[in-house]
Amino acid sequence: MKIFVGPRTMTSIPDHPLRYAMANELHARPFPTLHAPARAAYLAITSETPDRAAERAHLIALLDRYGAAHPQPDATHYSGQIGKHMLKWESHSEFVTYTIFGDGNAIPPFDASTFAMFPDDWLRSCPGTRITSALIRVEMCDGDDGIIDKTTQWFVPESLAIARVLEDELVVATDFRIDPAGHMRMAVFARQETGGRRIGRVVQRLCEIETYKAMAMLGLAKVRDMGPDLSMLDKQLSSLVAELNSDTLKSDETLRQLLQISAALENAVARSAYRFGATRAYEAIVNQRIFILRGDRFLGRQTFGEFMMRRFDPAMRTVESTQSRLQSLTDRAARASDLLRTRVDVERSAQNQDLLTSMDKRADLQLRLQRTVEGLSVVAISYYAVSLALYVLGPVEKAYGISKTMLAAGVTPVVLIVVWLLIQRIHRKMH
Repeated sequence: MKIFVGPRTMTSIPDHPLRYAMANELHARPFPTLHAPARAAYLAITSETPDRAAERAHLIALLDRYGAAHPQPDATHYSGQIGKHMLKWESHSEFVTYTIFGDGNAIPPFDASTFAMFPDDWLRSCPGTRITSALIRVEMCDGDDGIIDKTTQWFVPESLAIARVLEDELVVATDFRIDPAGHMRMAVFARQETGGRRIGRVVQRLCEIETYKAMAMLGLAKVRDMGPDLSMLDKQLSSLVAELNSDTLKSDETLRQLLQISAALENAVARSAYRFGATRAYEAIVNQRIFILRGDRFLGRQTFGEFMMRRFDPAMRTVESTQSRLQSLTDRAARASDLLRTRVDVERSAQNQDLLTSMDKRADLQLRLQRTVEGLSVVAISYYAVSLALYVLGPVEKAYGISKTMLAAGVTPVVLIVVWLLIQRIHRKMH
């Protein structure tokens, strides 16, 4: 007989404080469920200094208009019914998004009144600015010819991106242009057998592609603002480097100018680092979302990937090249500082060498002067010593009748030799 043992509950192992929160985060943002025909109004709001409390208060102000339940404290997402429509709200690091889903299609297509689901006074009080907004139309697929006729009327032909996605279960189309009402237009054509969850995922992906594309393009705006300043700094740095070989270079003035350029470059790096990093992340998300759709060509028209390759990728390459240029300028400034420092060290070494040579000359002169003084000292000491010796030998002069001149002549050489020997002995002891 087999005995089944159920799973054991490991209550003795303590959980990490964030274990459940992190696990639930993976399931916190469910995709909407849509059935054709349907429509959606999408809004993304960004702010230079995001205020989570203000964002939450703005959401609650919208919910209170419809008597809807409030989100949980510190929630970063919300999904619930407001009137006849479904609201989906998400808070991200730099922006918040609102999506309102409704049944049926607008007549005429992409009628701006669809966006009226967001009240005007509520829009005016939003804590930030609109980075993008879109009207999404979901309808049943009525054949390729019908899709071509509709997209030709709804979108600008030269900008139209259209593709069969998810094994040809749906066709998505947009031209990524802002219409006269101020919104992007997106169309989703679903086949009869396509499920509501799959339609909802595709609509969500389209909104994400548009939002992350718009956020990534902020990097290009940053690049254009920095362009004139970088060109000026590049010119100044090149001029300074060219002057490093000049014999008339004033090191202190050049160092001051180089410090100014280096400070400006470091400031530019600090101000742009976050935006450039965010742009790379947003670009990766855009490409990932397009890849997930698994788009195929629709009747020879350009796909989403081809549109991005032609229009979006060059902008991202511009951001990347500017970031590389900024890093290159910073490295050049550092190398110029090293060259200038080397030149100053060489000049200082030459000055030190001249100073040492001058000190050697002075020491040699002092030595000669000292020897001269020593010679004079021997003579002076000997003179006084001879005078003292003559006083001491005075009795000899009287006893032997030797003249004082003869005594001086005999004593003087002896005194000179003794004095010289004493001075040499003193020198040997000192050294």
